[in-house]
Amino acid sequence: MGKLFGTDGVRGIANKDLTPELACALGKAGTSVLAKASGGASPIVIIGKDTRISGDMLEDGLSAGIQAMGGSVIRVGVAPTPTVAFLVRDMGVDCGAVISASHNPFEYNGIKFFNSEGFKLDGALEDEIEAIVLNESAAAESHALGADIGETSYCEDDALQRYVEHLLEGMSVSLKGIKVVADCANGAAVGAARMLFEALGADLITIGDRPDGTNINDGVGSTHPEKLREAVVASGANIGFAFDGDADRLIAVDENGGIIDGDKIMYICATHYKRSGRLSGNLLTATVMSNIGLRFALEREGIDLQIADVGDRYVLELMRSTGCVVGGEQSGHIIFLDHNTTGDGLYASLKLIEALADMSVRASEAAAAVRIYPQALRNARVKNENKGAYLSDPEIGIAIEKTEKKYDGEGRALIRASGTEPLVRVMIEGPDAEEVARDAAELSELIEKKLG
Repeated sequence: MGKLFGTDGVRGIANKDLTPELACALGKAGTSVLAKASGGASPIVIIGKDTRISGDMLEDGLSAGIQAMGGSVIRVGVAPTPTVAFLVRDMGVDCGAVISASHNPFEYNGIKFFNSEGFKLDGALEDEIEAIVLNESAAAESHALGADIGETSYCEDDALQRYVEHLLEGMSVSLKGIKVVADCANGAAVGAARMLFEALGADLITIGDRPDGTNINDGVGSTHPEKLREAVVASGANIGFAFDGDADRLIAVDENGGIIDGDKIMYICATHYKRSGRLSGNLLTATVMSNIGLRFALEREGIDLQIADVGDRYVLELMRSTGCVVGGEQSGHIIFLDHNTTGDGLYASLKLIEALADMSVRASEAAAAVRIYPQALRNARVKNENKGAYLSDPEIGIAIEKTEKKYDGEGRALIRASGTEPLVRVMIEGPDAEEVARDAAELSELIEKKLG
């Protein structure tokens, strides 16, 4: 068995890579580590999940492991990931766990943990949990016996209500007379989205709202916004929102069916924050994958952009280190650190609505300020041991330097080794789609020829 934890918890195909036995082992190891960190006290863990058919199975395994070590479990049922992050803080418990594989197909699942402050567990604690699980000879600690065995309680009815009330705190905008289409990805957003938009008085249409355990993210949600675009245009809606399976991502659609991706949402919200005096440090945090058009748009507004590695974990780490309050990814993970500790698609939809209302503009008008430059992405397949060699090869170095100079000021070239595959990724953005495609192909072919 290889490394368990990635950038977003433990993931894999349910019942193959991520089995109930592994879920139980994670529960045992996690409870042991948390108890040690708190001086021996038995932890209380909130567990939420999305709508995958494997969720119940993995929840039972995880819960059994926690209780076997003396920890107690509060089950909140189907709930968005940010709901669990909020409830950990709101209920004053030790840990949260979410069973979800986010935007992936239904056959995948995952387990991610949050600490008592609602942030994802830091790498050191994950490494400690992983070491216990992977070393079969290193038992966590003796099982609890008798009255020390952990208990289970439930707050499924109350959890979403508390979360929605938290989202609405300080929100004065009304959606009366506004037609909204919400694509819930047949996932965890279904209940919360209805509660939220109905509380604001919206004329609400929902799609992707009939989960059956196997249709999560299937042709719907933030990675498949086509049906949302159709529904917005056909119904004459003012705006549409697409969430992913665990509702921590948002992709919006304007009144004309135009896509408003994470880059555009961040721009609109950061601009609104600056104009209302809330943009701490005059900063927005994005990743290396954000389009160069975002940088150019922010420069016009006098907003500084800081760049993190790909992954909302890294975005959040950089935000916390600099005091930035707005950040995220092109894919729709948007973090408002002045209100929550993780990406939150539902809250991002509220902040977008608030910004549009305060600026008195339609969604299409606000989004037009960010020109999305054509992008070409090519993968050069290389020998695994050669992934970093592109940095030292003279011929490749000259070609990269030439490409970077060509697009300096009106685009960019980004070349980086894949962290998980024997690939060097070549991404070029510029004003002409055919030109960037040709240049990306030529550069990737050179890297593959020399290092493959």
